[in-house]
Amino acid sequence: MKNALMDDLRWRGLLYQQTDEEGLEDLLNKEEISLYCGVDPTADSMHIGHIVPLLTLRRFQMHGHRPILLVGGATGMIGDPSGRSEERVLQTTEQIGVNVAGIKKQMEQIFDFNSENGAQMVNNNDWISSMSMIEFFRDYGKLLSVNYMLAKDNVASRLENGISFTEFSYMLIQGIDFNHLFNNYGCRVQIGGSDQWGNITTGLEVIRKTHEEETKAFGITIPLVTKADGTKFGKSAGGAVWLDAKKTSPYEFYQFWINTADADAIKYLKIFTFMEREEIEALEAAVQDEPHLRKAQLTLAEEMTRLVHSQDALNQAIRISQALFSGDLKALAVDEMKDAFKDVPSFEMAKVDKNIVDFIVEAGVSPSKRQAREDVTNGAISLNGERVTETTYEVGATDRLEDAFTIVRRGKKNYKMVKFV
Repeated sequence: MKNALMDDLRWRGLLYQQTDEEGLEDLLNKEEISLYCGVDPTADSMHIGHIVPLLTLRRFQMHGHRPILLVGGATGMIGDPSGRSEERVLQTTEQIGVNVAGIKKQMEQIFDFNSENGAQMVNNNDWISSMSMIEFFRDYGKLLSVNYMLAKDNVASRLENGISFTEFSYMLIQGIDFNHLFNNYGCRVQIGGSDQWGNITTGLEVIRKTHEEETKAFGITIPLVTKADGTKFGKSAGGAVWLDAKKTSPYEFYQFWINTADADAIKYLKIFTFMEREEIEALEAAVQDEPHLRKAQLTLAEEMTRLVHSQDALNQAIRISQALFSGDLKALAVDEMKDAFKDVPSFEMAKVDKNIVDFIVEAGVSPSKRQAREDVTNGAISLNGERVTETTYEVGATDRLEDAFTIVRRGKKNYKMVKFV
């Protein structure tokens, strides 16, 4: 008998590999289960590429199942070879601790921790760090043959360039995690990205060899998110799109989703949002009939910014976007201006009062004094959203926001940030 949740995951394109499709659907139809997804703290923030398995786990919670969120305080010290062509740089214990705290905070934004099936957060350092070397080799090392481990893609792909014993052992440590959660939390399923198949099946092997024959656990992987044009998903012009507002501001985060191509918008609504099928299908029709309105992109940006940040952060991102579109910078606070313009071309200048014509020529806003005078008299020059039309105007301290910068606009779309040193 088919399961409604699994049917929804198929429609959204969120199922890649399953260890036992029929068995899992039977289990989900019979009972509410506990299942887990792990994240290693390789940085103090997750980026959007990390969250698809987590959002999938959240879907299970919304259908009554209990999610277990594993932060890899121990495995983060080892390094997962999956999807890597070279060894990871080992991090200090202190940095791992900082990273764990950052990731926990972001998980709390996505999951419900207070309901009857509230999420549980665990750290594998709590059970791995207390294990002796003898215990590791005797109780777990005997469970897997080297041949079994060498056959896994995440190891086999590294053999030509070499792999340390540290990273070679990673899959067994992750297998111990699944076994620990199975024994102590009744966890029956692990969810991960497509690169985690080898690690997940290793966990199932550890469970199989340490329990009775009828014991059953399951694994699911999520397909890699791709873009229609073949370029890598999850990157902006400034690099990775982080969940941490200090690394990627809510405005930048919002703009990333706004800039989604028509060919990808509906797919991303299915993968990343919790919208119902009917709502998404209506937006799919809008993409076909009214692509210029970009309804799907606007909805995607709103849903994701609200989910990852907050309604207030979404409101601010919309306010910045509207101000930039209209040119009404006066509607923005100074911090919002800094956020909106941190990636525009900039020019450094001494804190000296200057005539407007000299100021915009020196800053490279206008190519010559003659053109600068024309630009000013024609009303094409604005400072911090205030139009300047007099060629005798003196740019001074009142034009320096926080005594540090001025936003100059020429025409409708050409902005420059002048930084004062």
